[in-house]
Amino acid sequence: MKISQPSQTGNRKPRLNSAFKELMQVHWWMAGSYLILFCTGSLMARLGREQFLRNELYDFHKSIGVLTMALLTWRILTLLRVWWRKYTKRTPKLSPSWWRTFALHTSLYVFMWAVPIAGFLLSNSFKANNVKFFWIVLPDIFPKNEAMVEVGRNAHFWLAYTFLAFIMVHILKYWKVVRANWRRWINFVS
Repeated sequence: MKISQPSQTGNRKPRLNSAFKELMQVHWWMAGSYLILFCTGSLMARLGREQFLRNELYDFHKSIGVLTMALLTWRILTLLRVWWRKYTKRTPKLSPSWWRTFALHTSLYVFMWAVPIAGFLLSNSFKANNVKFFWIVLPDIFPKNEAMVEVGRNAHFWLAYTFLAFIMVHILKYWKVVRANWRRWINFVS
């Protein structure tokens, strides 16, 4: 953690919190992963069973899904550290705005967990040992059950698109941050 010294004018620079910076880093890694997941998922749904590289695309999609679950675990542990540091010093002002923000972020975390779990249900119900993390076969969470394939497919589809709607609400809520980060990215690339 870096604590800044007061400037000559007497104003203090904001203190940099390494846990918060770590939280933002994992946020952007996950955002990129979800972008990949939504793009590959939409593409996969349109491919025919005999399509070239279809199975490889499914394996890649599942691998990125497993990666996002690992990132989610890291993110939750980091978030707990941030909350501990922040809320042990002062309790939050439980305003309607705070509750709305809390509800939105809680919903996002629920979807971050539920969408991949529904994907596991779909994959495991369809075929045993069907989920790989970059060529490493993972143990099944759910037993093979043909009757649950359609339930898993519907759950994964509807949860994913509802999650996307919540992501759009999140982007709109933090539009100024999104714009500032976009400008930084454009300046970095050019």
